Amino acid sequence: MFNREIYKERRAQLKAKMGSGQLLFLGNDEASINFKHNWYPFRQDSTFLYYFGISLPGLIAVIDCDGDKDYIFGDDYEIDDIVWTGPQPTIAELAEKVGVSNTGALSKLANTLKGDCQILPPYRGEHVLKLREIFGKSVEEVEAMASAPFIQAVADQRNIKSKEELVEMEKAVTTTSELHLAVMKAAKAGMKEYELVAIATKVARDKNAALSFPPIATINGQTLHNHYYGNTINEGDLLLFDSGAESPEFYAGDMTRTFPVSAKFDARQRELYEIVYKSHRAAVEALKPGVRFKDVHLLAAETLVEGLKGVGLMKGDAKEAVAAGAHTMFFQCGLGHMMGLDVHDMENLGEQYVGYTPELKKSTEFGLKSLRLGKELEAGNVITVEPGIYIIPELIDMYKSSGKIDDYINYDLLDTYKDFGGIRVEEDFVITADGADLLGTPLPIAPDDVERVRTEALKG
Repeated sequence: MFNREIYKERRAQLKAKMGSGQLLFLGNDEASINFKHNWYPFRQDSTFLYYFGISLPGLIAVIDCDGDKDYIFGDDYEIDDIVWTGPQPTIAELAEKVGVSNTGALSKLANTLKGDCQILPPYRGEHVLKLREIFGKSVEEVEAMASAPFIQAVADQRNIKSKEELVEMEKAVTTTSELHLAVMKAAKAGMKEYELVAIATKVARDKNAALSFPPIATINGQTLHNHYYGNTINEGDLLLFDSGAESPEFYAGDMTRTFPVSAKFDARQRELYEIVYKSHRAAVEALKPGVRFKDVHLLAAETLVEGLKGVGLMKGDAKEAVAAGAHTMFFQCGLGHMMGLDVHDMENLGEQYVGYTPELKKSTEFGLKSLRLGKELEAGNVITVEPGIYIIPELIDMYKSSGKIDDYINYDLLDTYKDFGGIRVEEDFVITADGADLLGTPLPIAPDDVERVRTEALKG
């Protein structure tokens, strides 16, 4: 929890932006796994954390812009709870720590709400049910209630990270770097993917940190979100590891490395890794305020195409190839995303509000539709940069049968890569006044440095 004045100032800024009306914030509840009292690890709603700072289930908050009052509603623990949890602060005591003086039991919420109450999009079933009860509306009506001005005001405020937030993000990304290095050093032929996940989890837990999302640890890097950990890693494999830690104040880190299980890349692996690395460097060098991230994405894609032409997998003009979508044979996702209290920051609010503008609409084209951030960068944004090459046999066959991008793909050679897998590298950056700064302790990323770590690890 930050200093109480930070939360008061955040709420004051939101009130000034919104001007009038009431704003409702639903905290999260415990969520059951397979029976009522076997819960998933509790994680508070990130927007609730941003404005009210309390990581406790069963809370609802209200900001009354007209009356210039803030409220937190929740039920104090009784003896039936305390025997399981131990003594807990009262809601009033917790609220005082974040500068809120108006509190009450959940049963008192209805007495405070007025007809002009605005909500954010519900993203859990429990949210919809609560809102249905609070407002006496149907599920369909509740899901249509989200306020666009409220969403945009929150997104605009949370998109710019403050000094204290950047301190937390530096912690998160440094721990992320440490767990990645531990995995990079520990991997050996004969291990299971889940053993590497266990190593990463231990590094995070040793620092009293949680993971910010379920890790990806796979020899099948062509599958973009692969959470299966049962494969044995062997000599000659590439291991793609994508994971992040969460700071004590719930800010996220998110990094990816792809490295050889052997001491060194083989010739094909080295060629494609260098292409991805050069694309990453081109994107990073282009980062600065005022630059559209969509244009950085396209630059990274064109750099990939030039590299793929160099090894014979693509042909033709790089800009024309990207305009035709030919790069999506190899790069099907977006270059990066906002990051903060969520690893995909504020994704529940809607990517059009968070990563785009009314003038710049999110694309529906394959590849570009997966780009979560497209608008101009601003100082204080925290973003990821994560280009990749993913050789997906099913996609090769589909594109080949369609004939749409034949002018740009050398299919005879590409067919020999169907067993290749995938490569991704990812780092986290804060946009500064004139460029971008890397967050966290630097982790080897250049191909020579990756091979040096692997060689030393295998000698040991």
